[in-house]
Amino acid sequence: MNHITNNQLNRGRSLLRAVVITVSALLIMSVPVMAQEESEEMSTLPNIVLVHGAFANGSGWSSVIEHLQAEGYNVIAPTFPLTSVEADVARLRQVLNSLTGPTLVVGHSYGGQVITQLGTDAPNVAGLIYVAAFALEEGETINGIYADAEEPAPALANLRVDEQGFAWLLEDDFLNYFASDVDSVQAQVMQASQQPPALILFDNVTGMPAWKSLPSWYLLTTNDDAILPQTQRFMAQRVGATVVEVDSSHVPMVSHPDGVVALIETAAQSISTDN
Repeated sequence: MNHITNNQLNRGRSLLRAVVITVSALLIMSVPVMAQEESEEMSTLPNIVLVHGAFANGSGWSSVIEHLQAEGYNVIAPTFPLTSVEADVARLRQVLNSLTGPTLVVGHSYGGQVITQLGTDAPNVAGLIYVAAFALEEGETINGIYADAEEPAPALANLRVDEQGFAWLLEDDFLNYFASDVDSVQAQVMQASQQPPALILFDNVTGMPAWKSLPSWYLLTTNDDAILPQTQRFMAQRVGATVVEVDSSHVPMVSHPDGVVALIETAAQSISTDN
C-alpha cells in the first residue's frame, strides 16, 4: 500500500494554492477588459432627446423610453411649457447643453417646430427625427400650413379655447381622431392629462430651419387626423428626410412604439456609421 507523506501533502497543497491564485488573477484582470469593452459599446450610442407636441407631455413617450433604455440609450423626455416657441426652444437648449456626445432630437407634432427652430445653433445635435411632426420652411407658420391644406384636420375642428388663450381638445375629438387607434381607457387618461398649448404657438414664424444643416428622418402616419398624411408627405419630401410610413393615428409613440423605436435606431446607426 502506498503512503502519502506529509511533505508530499504539503507540496500538493502549495501547488493547488498556486493554481487557484493564478486563475483568480486571470479572472480579475479580465473584468476591467470586459467592462471597458461594454463601456466603449455603450459610449457609441447617441443621446436621445424626445420633444412632445401640443396636447401632451413627456409621459407620452413612455413606451418608447422603455424600449430605448433597454437597448442602452441615454434618453431624456422633458415636459415643455407650450407657452411660446421661444420658451420651448430655450428649454430644449437647456437640455442639450447638459449632455455630452452626439444627440438625436426627436420631435412629435408641434415638437417638430421646436426642433426645427434650433436653427444653425444646435449643440451636439447629430440628426433630427420628425414623428408625425411639423417641419416648416423659413417664414412659414403652423396655421399657414393648415390654411394651405386641401382639407381641414378633423381632430382640431372643435378646439375649446380658455380665457388665457390656451387650446384644449374635447374628449370625443381626442378619442375619435387624435388617438383613434389607442385603447379607449388609455386615450381617456391622455385626454384628461393633456397639456394645452397657447394659440400663439401656431402663428410663430419659422427662422432658419435646423433641417437645412442636419440629416433628418420622418415617421409619416397614414391614418392621421391631426396632421393629414398628404401634409406630412409634402413637408418630409421638402426636407429631404428619410421617410418611413406607419399605419397609425397622430400618436404612434403610444399606438406603434416599435415603429418609432426602429426609426430612431436606424438614425442612430446612420450617424454612427458617418462618424
